[in-house]
Amino acid sequence: MTARDVIRLTGLAVFGRHGVFEHERRDGQEFRIDVVLELDTAPAAATDDVADTVHYGELAERVAAIVGGDPVNLIETLAQRIADAVLADARIAATEVTVHKPHAPIPAAFADVAVTIRRERAGAEHA
Repeated sequence: MTARDVIRLTGLAVFGRHGVFEHERRDGQEFRIDVVLELDTAPAAATDDVADTVHYGELAERVAAIVGGDPVNLIETLAQRIADAVLADARIAATEVTVHKPHAPIPAAFADVAVTIRRERAGAEHA
């Protein structure tokens, strides 16, 4: 069985224009993104070469481009777009993506609203 190690990117802050209301798309707001990757890091540990793992700086750039890109109505859709991009890397067996919308238009005091999804590569073993 292949190892299921974890790389975690948390709190990535990106300005985006997502939401169902016109003012959300016009004015935009900050979103915070958490991404968890499940993969085997043993090859990278053995070679000590970043080419043998997921470069988390490049991952952050890809995620930021999605969040800062074409607007969607729902953060559920945004989370799925991020998960699809993450799983495009064949080394990643599964991902968990959380999209936080701390400035959502809710007429009551709140700290955060977030959606978390988990996606696995088709045929991936359960650890």
